[in-house]
Amino acid sequence: MKNLQDIRGQLAALAEHVGARRAAILLSWQAAIKRDPKLTNGNSLPRGELVDHIPAILAAFEHSLTAPEGAAAESVEAAGHQPAAEHGLQRWKQGYDLREVARELGKLNECVVLELNQYAAANPNFSREALTRAQEVWATMCSTSIEESVSQYFALQREEAAGHIKELEQALDQIRELEQQRGEIWQQAAHDLRGNLSVVANVTVGLTRHGANDATREDFVRLLMRNVTSLHHLLNDVTSLARLQAGREKRQIEALDLTTIFEPLCEGVRHLATQRGLYLHSEGPAGFATDGDPVKIRRIAQNLILNAVKYTREGGVKVTWGDSRPDDPKRWLLTVKDTGPGFSTGTVMPLADARSSGSDAGEGIGLSIVKRLCEMLDATIEMESVPGTGTSIHVLFPRHYSG
Repeated sequence: MKNLQDIRGQLAALAEHVGARRAAILLSWQAAIKRDPKLTNGNSLPRGELVDHIPAILAAFEHSLTAPEGAAAESVEAAGHQPAAEHGLQRWKQGYDLREVARELGKLNECVVLELNQYAAANPNFSREALTRAQEVWATMCSTSIEESVSQYFALQREEAAGHIKELEQALDQIRELEQQRGEIWQQAAHDLRGNLSVVANVTVGLTRHGANDATREDFVRLLMRNVTSLHHLLNDVTSLARLQAGREKRQIEALDLTTIFEPLCEGVRHLATQRGLYLHSEGPAGFATDGDPVKIRRIAQNLILNAVKYTREGGVKVTWGDSRPDDPKRWLLTVKDTGPGFSTGTVMPLADARSSGSDAGEGIGLSIVKRLCEMLDATIEMESVPGTGTSIHVLFPRHYSG
């Protein structure tokens, strides 16, 4: 019993010594890491981030040296669990690989073992039994630390890999969806081109017939011109979409006044609305200044306004621009509202599907161009539509662009 009490007393003295020497042990450990050519990440870390949870591991060792004999093993493992797991988490965040985590803790083991041997050598009354016990306690502590640190690191690494796999799967699904949409768009374009070319061919045949009176010829010419114009617009849209999909379009951001873009645009389309018995109203603050790409903003607005005019049979179209919502001061708002048939949907892409059914040539392509132009300008599209009442399309643009 006396021998056991003596050992406990010697271990308590050792624990006090290790506590007093903790800063020196940490410096020795840090120097060992810097000397190791295979441990390079630690050189770029401030001392606080390098040392991080190591003092807690040493404190747990000091506490375990004075733990009761029967509860020593359980106490040692419990004491070292939390700081070791946190160490693994920290090293994972700092970009260590798994080998470096284990090697770094191995260097700590070397420093502590050296400290124990030097203490025993400097204190002749420190018994071999006490040294053996201290080494056993530290071996358990070190083993637990390495196991928990590496396990935590590995778990996080595995979680990160699972996240990457999920992101890749989502990306593949999006690619497949985009490819399907692209195929449908180009199929529609081919169908529209064939339809227009068939009309042009038939009209050309009609014009070559002998005996056709002047009125008939004029009708054929008007039909020919309308379809040639439609073909021209469709080919322009196909070319624009191809450039967008190929990444050949670049945004050119500059300071601009929206009034100088939208008022001439609405004035140019107003005659088309008047021919169809519709009104086209435009409203926006004079001199509304913002940043943006004027060419692409005009293309977005033109496509939406023309689409609204095409699908409205009674009433008309209203175009407004200006400040966004009160809780969204970093963006400005363009709205194109029509009194057309409307439809039941809440997203942009169904808009293309719903309106392209029985629509004029190139309708789906035009809406796809709008979507891609908005993506280039970091703009978002929102739609409100009520069957039999009309549709409002809202495009929110950033007021300013970084870089």
